[in-house]
Amino acid sequence: MDFADRPATRLATRLAFLVAGFGIACWAPLVPFAKHRLDVDDGLLGMLLLCIGLGSVAAMMVTGALSARYGSKPIIVASGIGLAIVLPLLTIAATPLALGITLLAFGAALGSLDVAMNVHAVEVERAAQRPLMSGFHALFSVGGFAGSTFMTFLLSMQVGALESTLLCSVLMLAAMLVARPRLLRAKQTGGGPLFVTPRGIVLLIAALTGITFLAEGALLDWSALLITGKGLVSAAQGGLGYMLFAIAMTAGRLTGDAVTARIGDRATLIWGGAVAVAGFAVVLLSPLATLALAGFLLIGLGAANIVPVLFRRAGSQKAMPAAMAIAAITTTGYAGILVGPAGVGFVAKAVGLETAFWVLLGLLCIVPCCATLVTATSAKE
Repeated sequence: MDFADRPATRLATRLAFLVAGFGIACWAPLVPFAKHRLDVDDGLLGMLLLCIGLGSVAAMMVTGALSARYGSKPIIVASGIGLAIVLPLLTIAATPLALGITLLAFGAALGSLDVAMNVHAVEVERAAQRPLMSGFHALFSVGGFAGSTFMTFLLSMQVGALESTLLCSVLMLAAMLVARPRLLRAKQTGGGPLFVTPRGIVLLIAALTGITFLAEGALLDWSALLITGKGLVSAAQGGLGYMLFAIAMTAGRLTGDAVTARIGDRATLIWGGAVAVAGFAVVLLSPLATLALAGFLLIGLGAANIVPVLFRRAGSQKAMPAAMAIAAITTTGYAGILVGPAGVGFVAKAVGLETAFWVLLGLLCIVPCCATLVTATSAKE
């Protein structure tokens, strides 16, 4: 059996995704504590939170080249451990400058881990010769749920923020120690540039990834306002839409590998994109709360396996090195999450929030329309 196709190697890959989701989710419940500790206003807090994205994008731009040169294993190990070490520091940063620097480091570790674990996942999936990417991405969602739930539980039990993060860091370090010997061995491929401009089919894959992440980011930040603004639910129930979307996406990814193996990448992009678009239409057109909430389920189920397929295709295309391509689409996707919600806000201010979501629906239509081109150009391994 190829080492890359061993169950232990697949377990190590899943643990990397789990740690990434768990780590970033542990930070979310700590934001109010940081704001109170530093006594900053919402504007300054927003600038500090942006440091996570800046650190992530900066790290992503070089991680693909480093993975191609040295292999993904050392980067997964270093960034996973770094994420665990930096997390408790977020609770003791005493000034806005200190917190900003720490958030930059936290974001850099997260960004490096994100790229390297996807590079590793492509190699493991290629060796297995069957779809595995959806299951790997599902573990990121599971980690996010586990991290936010565990951290919230600890804080609600009056455990201090520092002590809570230390417990979470121990769990993350334990997972990385289990994963380390089971990851694919590091390999050196010689020198090369640290950054390569995306080209060929990678540009299209990156654009589709950015659109999909843009839609996800918009749902996170704006879905509650959308459905409460239409009078479908009360303010207290505004989070139901995104909750249903997240549940459906996790369920879709847990079953996505079997579905993709049966119908193929092209059909997954076409039907997944079509279902997601239909979900947006249901949310926007429905006069009933129950039907609108069902629309969020459709969006989650439809969008669940689009990104895993795009990552697989980025790993199999021949226009540029796979590690570089994955770094490019990861960076573009992350930019969609960061910049997208702000863009939705600008459009909403000009023409209304519902119209902004219709624009998102239109953009998402590009995914199924380009499915044949993506799957025909990036030959399946």
